[in-house]
Amino acid sequence: MTGRDPLLSAEVLFGCSPAMMVVRQRAEKICSAGVPILLCGDGGTGKETLARWIHANSDSRNGPFLGVNCAAIPRTLLESELFGYEKGAFTGAWTAKPGRMELAENGTLFLDEIGEVDPELQSKLLHFLQDKSFSRIGDLTERKANARVICATSIDLEEHVAAKKFRADLFHRINVVQLRLPPLRERSEDIPILAEHFRTLYVKQFGREAEPLGRPVVDYLRSLRWPGNIRELANCMARYVLVGPDATIENKQPAKPGPSITAKPARAGNVPLKRIASEAIRELERNVILDALRANRWNRRKTAQTLKISYRTLIYKIRDAGLAHRKPQPRTDSVGGSQASPKTRFPSE
Repeated sequence: MTGRDPLLSAEVLFGCSPAMMVVRQRAEKICSAGVPILLCGDGGTGKETLARWIHANSDSRNGPFLGVNCAAIPRTLLESELFGYEKGAFTGAWTAKPGRMELAENGTLFLDEIGEVDPELQSKLLHFLQDKSFSRIGDLTERKANARVICATSIDLEEHVAAKKFRADLFHRINVVQLRLPPLRERSEDIPILAEHFRTLYVKQFGREAEPLGRPVVDYLRSLRWPGNIRELANCMARYVLVGPDATIENKQPAKPGPSITAKPARAGNVPLKRIASEAIRELERNVILDALRANRWNRRKTAQTLKISYRTLIYKIRDAGLAHRKPQPRTDSVGGSQASPKTRFPSE
């Protein structure tokens, strides 16, 4: 990631959820301490963004912020990327090149997916963290670099230590302070401000118009599980701005039941989990549409506008959810004759 991160605003980055308030309190205490920090959390939870925020609020803010994705660089090249090399150190090394350690002087070096570092390279990294000294590849001279190191991982490093896939001494060295970022599904209170932030960001970036998200749509977004976390939400808002509301609603499916959903016992035999989940998803979407219809006095066109979907899509979903008024069956009057009730319909289109 290059340039200024769009999530560096504390209000957007931390939101208002209790879990993130804990992260913010600890982050504010250690910003200027200069000690190594280990950021843990699933992919897309904002670990690099938090690292940038810590750097921007530290004593090293005037220095560079350099990031290295240890999982994206081949193991044979990662050492030269981090520590640099001298001319003639290997085939193709026509000139000397400084590594990220040197380039991050008086700044912050962010090592993403630290758990993917090769065991042999872990030893050299540990040496640097202990006394800030290192050697370029092909050079016997030791150099010094004053760079703060922030590491991040999406795996359980303690399990890797137990399995001897990660050095215990290196783990303890980078784990001076640990901050764990919760997945987005555990901080759903923050989805409204995050979604609106990305909507505004992409409106400016793409030069498109897109209305602010209405309450029913926000509630719908909060009902999703977001396995891709903040990154997935950002992509969803990009589709909302570029393609339109239909892409936001139709391409996402709720994966956790709302408060009105109750599990029903199977009438006979075992019910597959996939079927149970499908029914829960359908029921939740039905509730969102029903609430919107009631809020708009059953005006379907206004409801479609509220949900940011097309009128045609809404009609399809109303029928699929069984919300459309059906023509009642003929009833028998008191004389014994048959009389058809007038067809009921929505008050307005």
